[in-house]
Amino acid sequence: MTPLLYLAPLRAARGSSAATRGQNDSSVAEFILLGFSAFPELQGQMFGAFLVIYLVTLMGNATIVAVILLDQSLHIPMYLFLQNLSVVEMSFSAAITPEMLVVLTSEKATISFGGCFAQMYFILLFGGTECFLLGAMAYDRFAAICHPLSYPMIMNKRVFVKLVMFSWVSGIMVATVQTTWVFSFPYCDHKEINHLFCETPPVLELACADTFLFEVYAFTGTILIVMVPFLLILLSYTRILFSILRMPSTTGRQKAFSTCASHLTSVTLFYGTASITYLQPKSRYSPDTKKLMSLAYTLLTPLLNPLIYSLRNKEMKRAVLKLWQRKVALHRG
Repeated sequence: MTPLLYLAPLRAARGSSAATRGQNDSSVAEFILLGFSAFPELQGQMFGAFLVIYLVTLMGNATIVAVILLDQSLHIPMYLFLQNLSVVEMSFSAAITPEMLVVLTSEKATISFGGCFAQMYFILLFGGTECFLLGAMAYDRFAAICHPLSYPMIMNKRVFVKLVMFSWVSGIMVATVQTTWVFSFPYCDHKEINHLFCETPPVLELACADTFLFEVYAFTGTILIVMVPFLLILLSYTRILFSILRMPSTTGRQKAFSTCASHLTSVTLFYGTASITYLQPKSRYSPDTKKLMSLAYTLLTPLLNPLIYSLRNKEMKRAVLKLWQRKVALHRG
């Protein structure tokens, strides 16, 4: 999944110089994405690696979506949440990786103003949605493990639909407000984005206007969008841990740990790598280091999500095997 709101401090010193510029210089028609132009000898290898990761990501997540769709026994909240997460991961990857591949194969990769707007919008939409979906999945596991008898009432179809809808609508709201605000700033003659794609921090650095109010909004929004779901996850898994430790059966404890391990791994990858990118002090890392850290959550998290859930979940492995056997039988018949 990013997707988080821009947090790095951007001071308002550009505002005074922007006031002296003419109206004709207030916007640009296109941006130039620099990518890893300082390392041309590595770009071919990066292209190959990123392409393989992209294809595996799409196939892995598409498999999860298809398996859950086709297997009626998996039509329960836990797997329907996972299905939504896979749709988010595929969409998130599709919004970012193709443009990165173009940047890596072009001497001068350009993206239109509208194209940059659209890419940032979808990055924020799917990143914000994933933040809330991971929180909802933690609540679902908490209800299933800590309140097994009343779980069907706690997590009924209505509650599930509300949580999924809330996650998607929240992502749409975050993306709409932030992207519209970012692209309302004038960019004057600043065209070169020192990044692989149109992410909020490197784009906003080009603005030749006072961005102080946006920084206040971004800081507040980041705390709410990141911390609320993350605290919910921590609270849920603290309660789950205590419940698991009270289980008399060793087998039951192992099954409960296994059920939650994949979700916890996904949460750690997503929040950990994205936080390193967005919550870093602006002056600590070079632009190339920031690009590498962005790759961690834009490439690795969507790739590892299907691997984590398929390798650590017996029901998913059983369903995949059953569908494969059915396909083989049909082929032979």
